[in-house]
Amino acid sequence: MSVSLSDLNALPESEARSLLLRCCGSTRWAGMMASARPFASPEALSDAADAVWLSLAEADWREAFAAHPEIGGGTPAGWAAHEQSGVRNASGDVQDKLAQLNRDYRARFGYIFIVCATGKTADEMLGTLERRIANDPGVELAIAAEEQRKITQLRLVKLLT
Repeated sequence: MSVSLSDLNALPESEARSLLLRCCGSTRWAGMMASARPFASPEALSDAADAVWLSLAEADWREAFAAHPEIGGGTPAGWAAHEQSGVRNASGDVQDKLAQLNRDYRARFGYIFIVCATGKTADEMLGTLERRIANDPGVELAIAAEEQRKITQLRLVKLLT
């Protein structure tokens, strides 16, 4: 579902929060964004989204991460299906490696591998996962949060399209 900015601004807060949760799975982020309306422009919405995201605690980030399907894990729905389309035609070997490294990543960091997958091939995502799994947990959390920020920005554009 997409809406105009004026419609988003006019929605009851609970409905706006529900729509915004489609863009970012952090309930705190969605609530703060719904409360921050009205937005004067799409750019103001984008700027607010970044500011709110950066103000959140680690638990809020992890909640947003948990709202995503794993890269290559099962059949994602909605926007995630399009975002992860690069995995659909990957070889069985690449899909198996993604699945195993996703399990290893979750065991190491406590959350799923987050990457802004739009436009990336399965091989690119696998290479990124192979590099990032060796990161220090604090460094990786910051990288994952930045990837989530990018995903949220793309989804806000989709929401308003």
